[in-house]
Amino acid sequence: MPAAFDDLWIGQVASIGAGVVSQEDLEKFCLTYAPSWDRCEGLPDALIFTLWSRLEQEAAATWPQTKRLAVDALRWSRNPPAGELLRGRLTIMGKDAVGDTKGVVIAQHDLLDEAGRLVFSCLTRSVFQRNPMPKD
Repeated sequence: MPAAFDDLWIGQVASIGAGVVSQEDLEKFCLTYAPSWDRCEGLPDALIFTLWSRLEQEAAATWPQTKRLAVDALRWSRNPPAGELLRGRLTIMGKDAVGDTKGVVIAQHDLLDEAGRLVFSCLTRSVFQRNPMPKD
């Protein structure tokens, strides 16, 4: 991702990483959080969200994002099997400057399976720092 709010553009697409949930991870998760989930149905929705959340948090650690305001419009399209590589991407959908020091960025986040099919998506609103204004 670029360095600041002003460097982002609507339509920009960025990778937020990729991850795999192993069969062992699926079993552990289900034992604790989804004991009635049939493992033959693939990854449960909550585990898909957890993977997205981890990927997004790791990617955002290097961004000039100062606050997450919202995660909306969560959508699960399919439940892939354990062991499948899931790739995360972010698309800038909108942005609005809020004064000289910050701006709000609206982004769509997608998790795609190995075939490029949508697994999960959501919208986020976040505050990003702006580029410092030159002093006269």
